[in-house]
Amino acid sequence: MHQEKKPALTRRQLMTAIAAASASIGMPALAQDKTAKPAADAKAAPTGDIVIGQSAHLSGPLAPTFQAVLRGQDMAIKEFNRKGGVGGRNVRLVTLDDAYDPARTAANVTQLIEREEVTALYGFANTAGVAAALPIVAEKKVPLVSVYTGSPVLRAKHNPYFFTTMASYRDEVVQMVRNLVTLHRGEIALVYQNSPFGQLMAPVVEETCKELGANLVAKAPLEVNGSDAAAAVATLAAARPQAIIFMSFGPSMVPFVKIARQKIAAPIYCVSIASSRQLLDALGDEARGLAIAQIVPYPFRPITPLTRSYHAATEAADLPVDYDHFFGYVNLQVLLEGMRRAGKAITPQKLVAALEGMHNADLGGYTMDFSPTNHHGSRFVELVMIGPGGRYLR
Repeated sequence: MHQEKKPALTRRQLMTAIAAASASIGMPALAQDKTAKPAADAKAAPTGDIVIGQSAHLSGPLAPTFQAVLRGQDMAIKEFNRKGGVGGRNVRLVTLDDAYDPARTAANVTQLIEREEVTALYGFANTAGVAAALPIVAEKKVPLVSVYTGSPVLRAKHNPYFFTTMASYRDEVVQMVRNLVTLHRGEIALVYQNSPFGQLMAPVVEETCKELGANLVAKAPLEVNGSDAAAAVATLAAARPQAIIFMSFGPSMVPFVKIARQKIAAPIYCVSIASSRQLLDALGDEARGLAIAQIVPYPFRPITPLTRSYHAATEAADLPVDYDHFFGYVNLQVLLEGMRRAGKAITPQKLVAALEGMHNADLGGYTMDFSPTNHHGSRFVELVMIGPGGRYLR
């Protein structure tokens, strides 16, 4: 059975039909709409702020040691926006408190992605919290760029939406142990924080000692508040170590170091996140001689474009030049550079592609080396020592 062909409408009939349809829904006819915008306007580049999200410990016992890092981030964003942002669009950081609780971190991730509609997540500082976040970012396809934890466990499996911007804790431990072996101080004791961070790192220290020919003679857990510092020191002292690796951070550092100075005649090597100006000031002269792994360049001399801009930012903000502020400032620079490369019409997927294209990218004295198969951009580690007056000596 053949369908009967309908005669084609003439141009006049077509325009009459459109006018009638427009009138029926209370809108002006297209032929009479002199304010209609060109179709190209529908594809105009987006405007407004680009939002990034952070979950961090703004409360709880570890919160005070993180405040300078937050101020460093703030300096980086203000500087970036002052210079034009991403094609004229400002970047805005939304930070939610997780009190170092991984369950709250996971809830914050969902809120930041679904309610705040962030382009990227940034700067998480809780090993267990990052572990809880990674499956969510993979599912939602929103990148998490730069975390303030170098746990090697988090890097064991490739996640297409996870990028780190600093060396891992394992890289730090290798540098510490290698240095101690070179100095013929291979009888090493370990004190580790009694938390997921410390519990994950203790076997890493053991493995590294075996690999590099050192001997782990003792190990002891340490509560976050340092309440059991005397017991931890007693356990280590009984083994007569030639050096101590301090795999902890926060308030526990002060009582442990003070007691260890009295009981154990051995140098103490600290992980990078123990390097808090607040804690070193609390230790006073007891801080002298501490060796600390650093995973960002030495910030005290403005001899590179990065350190010069940092010094200018601290001067404008009336803040001291130190590792704490530089930590936040440098790490956010990596994300901001990736966003700049992604362009004004940035999306999470465009940001991932831009970051993966940052191969041997020099950020003015700090190099990122990403690729589609490598999302861990730096292995830079150097050891510094605390000198007189709490100064960092290279």
